[in-house]
Formats: sequence, C-alpha cells, structure tokens
Amino acid sequence: MDCIFCKIIKREANAEIVFENEFVTAFKDIKPDAPIHFLIIPNIHIATLNDTKPEHSKFLSEILLTAKILAEQNHVLEDSYRLVFNTNKLACQSVFHIHGHFLANRSFKWPPG
Repeated sequence: MDCIFCKIIKREANAEIVFENEFVTAFKDIKPDAPIHFLIIPNIHIATLNDTKPEHSKFLSEILLTAKILAEQNHVLEDSYRLVFNTNKLACQSVFHIHGHFLANRSFKWPPG
C-alpha cells in the first residue's frame, strides 16, 4: 500500500506530530487553511467514511475526542474551531485514508465552501 498517512503512522514519512495514542495520530497539515490546521487520522487504513464498519467505532470516536484535546492544548476550546471530513473526490478528499481537518484561529463562514 502506498498511503502517505500509513507511512506517517509507521514513521516512514515525515510529519510534525502533535498528538498520538494507540488509535489516532494528529499532525500539522503541510498546506494549512487556517493558522491552526491539524489532520487527525485513525491508526488503521480506512479509505473513506463510506468504508467504515462497526468495528471501527473506537478509532472514529477517538478522532472526535482528539479534536477536543487539540482544542484544549491550543487554547481554542472556548473560542472556536472546526472539524471537517471530506469524502471522495468531489468533496476534495485528496488522500484516501480518512482524516479530520482540525481548523482554528480564523473566522469561519456557513455554509462552508
């Protein structure tokens, strides 16, 4: 498998990791869309949200719990932050390993792009 996110988890590719546990890894996005922009990924390969199964529930819930931890660590818990998942090409998913974009320290509009 030639997945860049799997390589980051295995330390075969470089990334600035900001959090990890047995279920997820979070690292700085190399092309940030906000002053704070992290990607939170499960430590197993799941291509899209459409490929999730009940046995993935712990990995998925850890993504959400990690977002809260990152908000606390970056002092935006009481301010604002956004967690975004893109699914498939028309939604701009460019790496087919599910990931949440944690974005903070900028103004957000609704609806998003």
